[in-house]
Amino acid sequence: MALITTSGTVYKPELVKDLFNKVRGHSTLAKLSASEPVPFSGIDVMTFSMDGEASIVGEGQKKPAGDADVKPTTIKPVKFIYQHRVTDEFLKMSAEKQLPILNSFNSGFAKKIARGFDIAAFHGVNPSTNEDSEIVGNNCFDKLVTNVITYDSAAPDDNIDAAASVILTSDGVISGIAMSSEFGAALGAMKTADSHVTIYPEFRFGANPGSFGGINTDVNGTVSFGNSPDRAIVGDFADAFRWGYAQNMTFEIIPYGDPDGQGDLKQHNQIVLRGECYVGWGILDKDSFARIATGG
Repeated sequence: MALITTSGTVYKPELVKDLFNKVRGHSTLAKLSASEPVPFSGIDVMTFSMDGEASIVGEGQKKPAGDADVKPTTIKPVKFIYQHRVTDEFLKMSAEKQLPILNSFNSGFAKKIARGFDIAAFHGVNPSTNEDSEIVGNNCFDKLVTNVITYDSAAPDDNIDAAASVILTSDGVISGIAMSSEFGAALGAMKTADSHVTIYPEFRFGANPGSFGGINTDVNGTVSFGNSPDRAIVGDFADAFRWGYAQNMTFEIIPYGDPDGQGDLKQHNQIVLRGECYVGWGILDKDSFARIATGG
């Protein structure tokens, strides 16, 4: 049976903003990084690498040139979708009864897109298959960031020091730390050698305190998703990473066909609710980050 869909309804701008506010609460990258709208055609972000220093000159003196390297980073939106089957009785419900289902779908959609964004940008894989995505390509931390510190579960704070040192010695800045659940638990388990007092109690019992040593942090299983060796990523998330979403997100109801490979909808008296959105991101300076990973 051919696939027949109803017309896609474009999310209102205020609903898009609300959805991505929810995403910000569930995505490490959205929490630690700045965002801006991204057009469908993409956008080039220019990064200036200025190696020299400012000069002091007197009146009439020659003004020296400073060394600088200019390179563009292209941020192009990637399509993410999430769809879910419900009984076709949904179509016969009143608007008042449909609303709680749609609100629940929107909340779930936001969380899935949040995880998907993190997983793709961190590891370059398709979240649903955990296989390398040709669409994402090398536009991810695992493939671009070459500063790697070997993870030591007994001394995760030393790992952070080592990662920070690599970045700071290159005149970089540390604005955030993305931690895996395992890394956060390792910090929470650290105790003093003499009195066995917990050194970082704020990380115990799976807590996500939001900061470590005055630096913004987030603990999230997406950092070590699948078979990734990553346990934490340290760096300048505020200025060396950019992400954004295209405004026109769509929602549609699919009443016929087999859009998800689980059998004919009519045969099962079901419909599919599908949400689609476009999210783009770019790592502006790979040397502003360091990965803490197993195996070195």
